[in-house]
Amino acid sequence: MTATAELKGQADALFLRKRLTAFALPVLILAYLTYIFFAFDMPGLSERADLDNGKTLIRDSYSYKTHVTRDNRSGDISIAVEGERKGAYAPGTAPDWVTLGDDTVIDLGDGHVVTFGETTVSYDIPGYGLITSEPGRSGVQAVLPEGDVPDWINASKNRLAITTDAGRLTITRNRSEVFRYSLGWELFFFTLDSPYHGMGAGELISRAFSGEAGAIFSDIWNNKMWRHADVAWAIFETILMAFLGTMGAAIVALPLAFLAARNFAPLMAIRFAARRLFDFFRGVDALIWTIVLARAFGPGPLTGALAILITDTGSFGKMFSEALENVDGKQIEGIQSTGAKPLQRYRFGVLPQITPVLLSQVLYFLESNTRSATIIGAITGGGIGLLLTQAIITQKDWEEVSYYIVLIILMVMLMDWFSGLLRRKLIKG
Repeated sequence: MTATAELKGQADALFLRKRLTAFALPVLILAYLTYIFFAFDMPGLSERADLDNGKTLIRDSYSYKTHVTRDNRSGDISIAVEGERKGAYAPGTAPDWVTLGDDTVIDLGDGHVVTFGETTVSYDIPGYGLITSEPGRSGVQAVLPEGDVPDWINASKNRLAITTDAGRLTITRNRSEVFRYSLGWELFFFTLDSPYHGMGAGELISRAFSGEAGAIFSDIWNNKMWRHADVAWAIFETILMAFLGTMGAAIVALPLAFLAARNFAPLMAIRFAARRLFDFFRGVDALIWTIVLARAFGPGPLTGALAILITDTGSFGKMFSEALENVDGKQIEGIQSTGAKPLQRYRFGVLPQITPVLLSQVLYFLESNTRSATIIGAITGGGIGLLLTQAIITQKDWEEVSYYIVLIILMVMLMDWFSGLLRRKLIKG
């Protein structure tokens, strides 16, 4: 009975410990999440968030703005897509919703009409009324309908900003500006100065077959706003950085891996030194190596490739040495029995065994480094990462940011397909 009671007591204690463990683990996780909730000030996140800015960025990603600007001092009118000189309409020309004349009438749609008069600016807003302004040295002198000023109107002595679903009007002493959103990526193929701007697909195809294919392609390729030629070169630089860094690391790491493998380097001191060297290379992130190398060699794609090479040398060295330690010694002995020299034993007895592992890892890292090269390029000043960073910093043309992100995703998908194809062809073959 004593032994039975003792066993029962041990079993009860074991079950109690397991129940406490099962209960304590969720409690610890909940406590950690609670700590994060307050440590990162999650309650204040809603106060700091600006949903209007978020909506504007999302809208800018799939649409474009056409700016209609009047110099209040001279009365000159200029119209440009995204407000850029490269997208400016020629003097005397305008989109169909802008009527030029003594008074410039801008139809924003749904009854919203802005008029640039000789000295006044007016905005007729359906359901609210007419807003007028006479900008000059004494301020914008805005006159609003009676009643409380709505949140979408920001009025002061020197500035009037009106934001509606139809567009936006901003008036200062020296300038009045209206911009209107439109869906799409305007001027993506042809700029306003191109003879092919505004042509339909059918007419373009007809002209291409009639001998103008080269001119059409040249206008698209040399587009001054979207810079397709520069973007294509940036994509090439990004892939080149990833390729040179990955392949260079594999070439450097393979002979060093023999020094770290137990069955090929019997001296412990050599193995220790080789493995610590690999730890040092891969222990420092590629971005840190990028900053260090940029200070030493200056910015450029080659600096990014070297940063990838150094980091991947450490990773490849560790993986290759582990693969070498798992090779079958019988195959090496078989090659040695034929009188093969050491290099021949390695070439025909070792490399064929580890080649599938080497190729698989190298191709995977090539695919992964394509993404990494985008971020590295933003630091070193090369590749698509640089263009993406420049577009983000300007905070103006977010449709370009969307364009670059789409290209990066397509590039990664292409590299994924390409590495998978090579993996099937080389490893299975």
